[in-house]
Amino acid sequence: MHMADALLAPAVAGVMYVASGTAAGASVHKLKKDDEPQKLPTMAVTAALVFAGQMINYTIPGTGSSGHMCGGMLLSALLGPQAGFLSMIVILAIQCLFFGDGGLMALGANIWNMAFYGCFVGYYLIWRPIMQSKLFGDGRGAGRGRIITASVLGCIVTLQLGAFSVVLETSLSGITELPFGAFCALMQPIHLAIGLVEGLVTAAVLTFVYEARPELIQCASAVRGEAGKRSLKTVVVILAVVALLVAGGLSLFASGNPDGLEWALFGNSEAGYSENMGLDEEAFGVSSSTAELAGSIQEKTSFLPDYAFADSDSPAGTSVSGVVGSVMVAALALLICFVGGFFRKRKQKN
Repeated sequence: MHMADALLAPAVAGVMYVASGTAAGASVHKLKKDDEPQKLPTMAVTAALVFAGQMINYTIPGTGSSGHMCGGMLLSALLGPQAGFLSMIVILAIQCLFFGDGGLMALGANIWNMAFYGCFVGYYLIWRPIMQSKLFGDGRGAGRGRIITASVLGCIVTLQLGAFSVVLETSLSGITELPFGAFCALMQPIHLAIGLVEGLVTAAVLTFVYEARPELIQCASAVRGEAGKRSLKTVVVILAVVALLVAGGLSLFASGNPDGLEWALFGNSEAGYSENMGLDEEAFGVSSSTAELAGSIQEKTSFLPDYAFADSDSPAGTSVSGVVGSVMVAALALLICFVGGFFRKRKQKN
């Protein structure tokens, strides 16, 4: 769902930067009051895991399309909405600047579409109410049931909201090649399927964490009752190893089909599927001096464009991109925490 700069007018892109920046500022203010140092390693490895997960495009059968996880629900369930949102900003910024994934002018919109809904709407309207409810009763089984239900429902709903925002932002940008109704009719169903898969993946990861260290799951206090099966260090190491394996290995097997947004815009006629909106991949949308400037900056900062070595088709480029990106995301997440003073134990007053 990473939008290119050509899909946005500068004014719309500017508004989305302000919206995402406001949410980021509010998140920073909230986290300065936090005193949970155990979130530090958890934030680093889960952010790296989401970066790695976004490299795995999975095929949506019968469509000629593919999808990848956004990760907002996963991060907010483990870190809370504010830390989850800032982690998503780190992920999306690194993808944009160093891998050329999503436009720099469109970064504010991509943060809003892919992070805000999952981290805030998904958490406050879906995750927290379900986790604090008496759904499925009491005990471990009930906890697993609530996690699965909240994960699947949350991912489906928030991806639908993100997909609709893409359509709305594009329409407000005045791109007449994309009629609102037709574009919406393509974007919503395909992201329904993508959200279902992400929900199941999110549920699997969170269920593992719940069994291992239930205190890491936000709002799970009502369904704890038993000690975790593994230490925090062990859980962090397992998640880190999984992130590296996914980024460096499984990424090689990602689907080559266009993702939901690209599929809606350009179709996949080469594989025998519909052209959908039928836009020209080389010339579409709107052009502006702002977009040109943003594009020139990206060309200079993207040292592994499209998650590959420049001017090379070697699959090693994908593996290197995944590992390097995951490490960069984890390191930057930790750096921001230390600089911002988040998750530090407050000194007890005598």
